[in-house]
Amino acid sequence: MSLAVNPPPSRIESEVRRIRGLVDGKRFAEAIAACRALRQEVPENRDVLYMLAVSQRYSELIHDALVTLSELESVHPGYSRLFQERGHCYVQLRDLDAALQSFARAVSLNAALPATWLALHLLLRTAGQDAEAQKALEQLRQLERLPPPVVTAASMLADGDTVAADHLIRHFLKTHPDQVDALSLKAHMQASDEAHGAAPGEADQLYERVLKLDPSRHDARYELVLLMLKTHRHAKALAQARLLLEADPKDRRYRTVYAAACIAVGQPAEGLEMYGSLIAEDPQAAELYLAIGDVHKTEGHQQLAVESYRAATVTRPSFGQAYWGLGNLKTYRFTDDEIARMQHAEADPAAATADRIPLCFALGKGFEDRGDYQQSFLCYARGNALKRAEVHYQQVTTDRNAKLQAEVCTRDFFTARQGVGCERDDPIFIVGLPRAGSTLIEQILASHSLVEGTWELSEIPLLVHSLQAMNGGAVNGDAAEPRFPEVLLDLQPEDFRRFGEKYLADTQAYRTGRRFFIDKMPNNFRHLGLIHLMLPNAKIIDARREAMACCFSNFKQLYAVGQEFTYSLADIAHYYRRYVDLMDHWNQVLPGKILRIQHEELVADLEGNVRRLLEFCGLGFEDACLRFHENTRSVRTASSEQVRQPLQTQGLEQWRHFEPWLTPLREALML
Repeated sequence: MSLAVNPPPSRIESEVRRIRGLVDGKRFAEAIAACRALRQEVPENRDVLYMLAVSQRYSELIHDALVTLSELESVHPGYSRLFQERGHCYVQLRDLDAALQSFARAVSLNAALPATWLALHLLLRTAGQDAEAQKALEQLRQLERLPPPVVTAASMLADGDTVAADHLIRHFLKTHPDQVDALSLKAHMQASDEAHGAAPGEADQLYERVLKLDPSRHDARYELVLLMLKTHRHAKALAQARLLLEADPKDRRYRTVYAAACIAVGQPAEGLEMYGSLIAEDPQAAELYLAIGDVHKTEGHQQLAVESYRAATVTRPSFGQAYWGLGNLKTYRFTDDEIARMQHAEADPAAATADRIPLCFALGKGFEDRGDYQQSFLCYARGNALKRAEVHYQQVTTDRNAKLQAEVCTRDFFTARQGVGCERDDPIFIVGLPRAGSTLIEQILASHSLVEGTWELSEIPLLVHSLQAMNGGAVNGDAAEPRFPEVLLDLQPEDFRRFGEKYLADTQAYRTGRRFFIDKMPNNFRHLGLIHLMLPNAKIIDARREAMACCFSNFKQLYAVGQEFTYSLADIAHYYRRYVDLMDHWNQVLPGKILRIQHEELVADLEGNVRRLLEFCGLGFEDACLRFHENTRSVRTASSEQVRQPLQTQGLEQWRHFEPWLTPLREALML
């Protein structure tokens, strides 16, 4: 097993370390000169600007320090220590109100700043705000009770220095393996990684260890519930949320996650009742109106969804997610007043990126509905650019996966493994790209009396993550390259049977007793070899849509989580091509295993394709499948309102309105 070796520091990093030594040694004049010299090469370096400001303050160059801090804020607005340093500057200028505001901003970004809590305590006491001063002192005392490495790591983490924080806390845990605060912080860090795609498991183990050592750590259990919800382990999340409610039935956070877990496992009435009680206590809680709107959208109560989303925008006029909730209904049309309010909110220099992104997508939808396609495209493009800057999609990862699947999962590979796996035929997998018509196929099948419609289940991706880490593999580059799919070569027949049986057991929570059920996770197309080995009798349907229409429809869609390839036309085109290549491979090595349903053909000949679909699944024809739009089941995807209406053809060529701006997409697709 190859071990990761830290590369030697670069010249810039070495110089930053040297300057930090000058500051620590109180050689501020030398530090200022060194910072100014280094700024010529790295003018936006956070640490250089910060150390320059600190050195200027200690040199009593207060106004120079404030100018430097303004420059630092323009490029690193979320850095807590710049506000801490600004507070110290205002203290020296005897501007106590400004100092209080700056220190308060610092601890709102980073609660692990003992010096700032002390400064707040003293200033608040001076201002006669004794109650607030006492709260600041309690925060300081709480930090003082923690081991210093834990405080330092928590502060690093809050300021985005995740690698350094992880290294520090891992080193501390080697000598203090049962220190609960350190374990809790490490669990929090690992949970964040897993919520963004890292292999699952370690965070759960850490949280369980924390709770075993100290069952009163309700915050750790709360974070565990949040992680389980994000990673689609809804039944387990609900069980843990119940424990939180038992511990404190009045805590709003616990009640909120309990409601979310109820809804996730298909108990919307209980979840809505809990949300309603929370709203009654705090009518200004915009996030709750958003959550209620999402439930009504899923359940097909469009007018109630509209009312809830609108209530969220009234409560918080700049709430981007609420406006996108309206736009994501697909059938909603924004009023002129709503368009104007969204434009004003999105143009506000102080607008948070978390609001700007959904506002851009909502404006794109609004202008598209008005026929102003140029303005619409500009809004979509701006939203995608902002979102692309936040995600970590890499084309090379997609290429590597496709290449290895083709190399490992050959026809000979499958021939040698005939008869393995669980023989049950309950699952029907619908795969493909998002926005390719998979929800329509699911709605048709779920209208059959023998078929259960669930949603995009996470069990296959979770299994793949666990296989990636087998025998020393890793998914974050910490120790070794991921071992999937090569690990399939080493597995025994009983392993595949066990995987299939576990998949069926884990998905049982989403079923109500029908003979078959649907797993509509689109990205499972990457793992059809594993699925075939686990469940050789499962049906697999490839939902395919014309390339330009599919890719641009993804460009217009803001996803709640995942699908990180959709936020640039180049990435979308690349992903589509890899998808087509890999599906061609599966069809070659597993002939007859996969049924392709072309969306355009389904719309043109509904009955013919429905009969073909049902025959492939071994189902008798039922007229209800043609009347799929009458099905009142819950639908959790962006197409929820569209599949509750009869088929319409006008959306097939909608992308052509944007054709003048899609030449890069066409060229990337090589059409």
